[in-house]
Amino acid sequence: MADDSVDSEAPSRQENHDKDGESGQKQSSNGAAPAESQSLSKRQRKKLLKQQKWEEERELRKQKRKERKQQRRLQRQNHHQEEEEEGGEAQTVRKRPRREVTPSSLRLVVDCSFDDLMLIKDVRKLHKQIQRCYAENRRALHPVQFYLTSLGGQLKQSMDEKDKGWVNWKDISIKTEHYSEVVAKEDLVYLTSDSPNVLEELDQKKAYVIGGLVDHNHHKGITFERAKELGIDHAQLPLSSFVKMNSRKVLAVNHVFEIVLAYLEKGSWQEAFFTVLPQRKGAVAVDKDGKAVPEKEEEDSESDSDPDTLEQTEKRT
Repeated sequence: MADDSVDSEAPSRQENHDKDGESGQKQSSNGAAPAESQSLSKRQRKKLLKQQKWEEERELRKQKRKERKQQRRLQRQNHHQEEEEEGGEAQTVRKRPRREVTPSSLRLVVDCSFDDLMLIKDVRKLHKQIQRCYAENRRALHPVQFYLTSLGGQLKQSMDEKDKGWVNWKDISIKTEHYSEVVAKEDLVYLTSDSPNVLEELDQKKAYVIGGLVDHNHHKGITFERAKELGIDHAQLPLSSFVKMNSRKVLAVNHVFEIVLAYLEKGSWQEAFFTVLPQRKGAVAVDKDGKAVPEKEEEDSESDSDPDTLEQTEKRT
């Protein structure tokens, strides 16, 4: 009997031992999280809390974004309604510049046949002046019919390298041919400061040629000679009749171009000259007797062209 009692107690003790082991494992498992949390550094715990907070506020942020989006939509709708209420008046203000633009039938030709007479640095200056002419004509009140002739050589190379977009220019006729092959001889008038003829007013039926030459006076009078050789009309702008300058009358290509545009808009040579001439020219208005009138010294518009006076200028004067 004693043996049976001992044998029966053995399994019982084994079962209790197994339960205690399972219980210990459960306690160990339950205490893992706190132990792990305690093992985190202060910075890691802070980061963990921040992440938890960010997750908790996800829906709140989503709702705020939605509200802001709706608010912007309402603002756009209100703005659109206000414009419609203002109606024709607002539209008139915006479109007025476009409606006022009246293209001129007058033609302005930049003669680029002097490429072989210029250094590459001067060719690049001419390129910039042509860019200025194009830009000014595009925003002019009375844009002219713009022609660029004899394009090739160094100038075309400069344009290809520095301004590849020139091939997409609008409202301009770019030709490789000489201007005499593009425009009828009887319509041509070469603008050169060496001409004895003074231009009184512009003829809308004519094509006025501006010499595309930057040579710093190395080829003085060449445009005048070219005009005589071709047997075409020539003239100089009436600069001396309205302005007294500290420097030569020879002007840059873009200056001549802009003066013509200004004259078409204002109908006055004097206003055109003082609107365009750069300050370095020291332009001063003169009276009928040719005497300077200092008080009429007016502000000059800035030009992108180089300060050097360009002989190409058979142009304006």
